[in-house]
Amino acid sequence: MSQDAYTPAVIQLGPVILILLFASIVFIVYSTAKWKLHPFLSIVSATYLFALGTNLIGKLNGIEKPIIKDIGQTITSGFGGIITSIGLVIIFGTLIGKILENSGAAVKMAEVVLRLLGDRHPALAMSIIGWIVSIPVFCDSGYVILSSLKKSLAKKSGVNVVTLAVALSTGLYATHTLVPPTPGPIAAATNVGIGPEGLFWVIVIGLVVSIPVALAGYIWARKVADKFPSELDEATETFEEYKARFGQLPSGFAAFAPLLVPIILLALGSFANFPVGVDAEGKNIPLMSGFAGQLFLFLGAPVNALFVGLLFAIFGLLKKRNEETLTKWMGEGLLDSAVIIMITGAGGALGGVIKATPIADYVKTLIDGNVAFVGVGALFLAFVIAAVLKTAQGSSTASLVITSTIMMPLLPSLGLDAMMGTVPIGQMLTVMAIGAGAMVVSHVNDSYFWVVTQFSGMPLTTAYRAQTLATLVQGIVGIVVVAILGLIFL
Repeated sequence: MSQDAYTPAVIQLGPVILILLFASIVFIVYSTAKWKLHPFLSIVSATYLFALGTNLIGKLNGIEKPIIKDIGQTITSGFGGIITSIGLVIIFGTLIGKILENSGAAVKMAEVVLRLLGDRHPALAMSIIGWIVSIPVFCDSGYVILSSLKKSLAKKSGVNVVTLAVALSTGLYATHTLVPPTPGPIAAATNVGIGPEGLFWVIVIGLVVSIPVALAGYIWARKVADKFPSELDEATETFEEYKARFGQLPSGFAAFAPLLVPIILLALGSFANFPVGVDAEGKNIPLMSGFAGQLFLFLGAPVNALFVGLLFAIFGLLKKRNEETLTKWMGEGLLDSAVIIMITGAGGALGGVIKATPIADYVKTLIDGNVAFVGVGALFLAFVIAAVLKTAQGSSTASLVITSTIMMPLLPSLGLDAMMGTVPIGQMLTVMAIGAGAMVVSHVNDSYFWVVTQFSGMPLTTAYRAQTLATLVQGIVGIVVVAILGLIFL
């Protein structure tokens, strides 16, 4: 049923359906946190419960036709639509990360940053290294990769291990939830309706927001975490010995190219498609046309740009292209991406069902004339939903996916569908608000919390004060930055 077909009687059921949606979210949180049900199954189960419950509510209130006409088709369309648009992007991004992780390219990136900063600012160096590495690599993997580097640098500089641990972990965390091509932000951007042509701008605004977020983590590491002791043994190897594990490291260009080349291609695609006028039919005239314009548009499509980045990773970073690298490493990357794709698809199914209900129409009746729930106020709503999900069930990616599917059908009613020229600024700020919420907070139900704790020798009480509170500070700083941008652009 299209939203135009909703009768006043159906729209009046909005409060009950909204309560049912809230109960479905509680089910997702409880089933993943308490029953340890996989997020994919919890989201799919909640989707069916919400859809069936919505139709039952309609039946009990005298609505003859089902509110959701074909539940199976609605779920399938929502699932397939998301996978179609984002599946290959997630796969290519994960494969790039796997190669960076196993080839020593991430270590080379770290070495370049250390060389630029020297030994005078080891905590800042770790923060910047994490900020860079986590753009293509999951923060868990990035922390494991760089843990020995952190340990050796602590011994070399005499800086507290906990300080460097928190600086590294918060640097990784900042870009993990805010900057594509990490799968969580990509999925959230797609879920709120940002097309491939807008992905470059999501990267740009994600980088802008992530800088003060990472800086907040660095300051917390220096001013607060520095007071806490670590039970970690001193490093038994130097940085040079650590690098020797990977043999000969790739060049700096080869290490950075799989990350920077796709970003450059995305920028060129957006540049070529930038409107410079309107033709007689009312269509935008792009800045570049002809062969060059078509070439940039082709290479600037996210799936094509990420595939080019994958080619740079394969031919620039793999010393040997054999069964070990082209089959085993790629197989591990595909397994990693499969979980994210399935959770993302399940989120798309839930979003499809939500869009098939009158919730958006009902919310619109609530907020008409009430500016507190429009624009910047709505960004805080997205932040709170994501923060509750993250804190309760532990996964930042699941929080990003679920919250974005909930927010998508509500964007027009909440004033978050604003455009700035051809840039979907309202949707982009929504993704940033959700990403900030997905940081709050990392604690015992989050695998990343245990990675940081165990690889840094932190007692649990220290980890809560040093790491968990740091993620709270980062999330708050993130939403404050997003709110300021909202005041400027919305």
